[in-house]
Amino acid sequence: MKLPLSLHRLWAIVAKEFIQLRRDRITFAMMVGIPVMQLVLFGFAINTDPKHLPTVVLDADQSAYSRSFTAGLENSGYFDIRPYTGGVAQAEQGMAVGTIQFIVSIPADFSRRLVRGEKPAVLVEADASDPSATGNALAALASLNQTVLSHDLTGPLAQLNSAPPPFEIRVQRNYNPEGITQYNIVPGLMGTILTMTMIMMTGMAVTRELERGTLENLLAMPVHPLEVMIGKIIPYIMVGYIQVVVILTAAYFLFHVPIAGSLPLLLACVLIFLAANLAVGMMFSTIAKSQLQAMQMTFFFFLPSMLLSGFMFPFRGMPEWAQVIGSALPLTHFLRIVRGIMLKGNGWTETWPSVWPLLVFMAVVLAIGLKRYRRTLD
Repeated sequence: MKLPLSLHRLWAIVAKEFIQLRRDRITFAMMVGIPVMQLVLFGFAINTDPKHLPTVVLDADQSAYSRSFTAGLENSGYFDIRPYTGGVAQAEQGMAVGTIQFIVSIPADFSRRLVRGEKPAVLVEADASDPSATGNALAALASLNQTVLSHDLTGPLAQLNSAPPPFEIRVQRNYNPEGITQYNIVPGLMGTILTMTMIMMTGMAVTRELERGTLENLLAMPVHPLEVMIGKIIPYIMVGYIQVVVILTAAYFLFHVPIAGSLPLLLACVLIFLAANLAVGMMFSTIAKSQLQAMQMTFFFFLPSMLLSGFMFPFRGMPEWAQVIGSALPLTHFLRIVRGIMLKGNGWTETWPSVWPLLVFMAVVLAIGLKRYRRTLD
């Protein structure tokens, strides 16, 4: 009786698969690289409790009590007091750009009212456009006014250490006073969706023609590589704008996300972001040998973009090496642009620091794609 299973034939099939796997190096690299990337990112880079957030203190009192309060802020671990000599307007400008997370204003009569038992108020302004980035820090403020001056209020002032606290901390959540998560998530979804769809569609543009055999006709045409890339990118830009219109319409009418800034400015920045992502997709299509490889490379790029951009987890909660990697990704800068325009009402001046990295990224990726564009099938 002939056995249905032959170990010799089975081993031949297994050997053939190993040979194909060895030849398909990109797929093998993805199989190993993606789990390693997930372990590194989730194990070391992701932190839902960001600390050492950039803070400026506008101390108009300059007393021992105000300095003790400032030291208490820094000792909590959540606030990184930055040297600052400007005024309120400059500090608010820094918060709009995103370089300052908290502004602490101590009034000039803080110490005088404190010793009189009048319970003066300290104003803490927070950039609440991302509630998860400031939530724990603001929670740490709840008990700070009860303990921070315990070593200063002694002797005749010891009675001020009893409840209620000797001074009040008033928190002002800018840009998102109610802490609504949709205000942060929905604008971020625009960048995430555009990143995934644009890179995936264009990543398979050239490989699709290679698999279907139509690349020979394209190569026979008297066209420059730059013309091919731009010609393939333009239709997808139009598709991307359709997605943007759908997302903005849903954000405004369904989730009631405000659009405080200029809509034309937002659409202009979307164009730059679309072009940058489409250039990445075209570069992948010149590297990959099949649509499957192009899709795998898209996922390999999309995963760190989603995790290190500040979309899912606070950007400042990540270690410095992860922030460096995140700053090289276009989604990180676009999230700052779209949230700044929609929630903060930022103009061109506040937006430009996040626009020029997109332009540099697009130029570099486009140059790599042009260099790798294959003029022949060899």
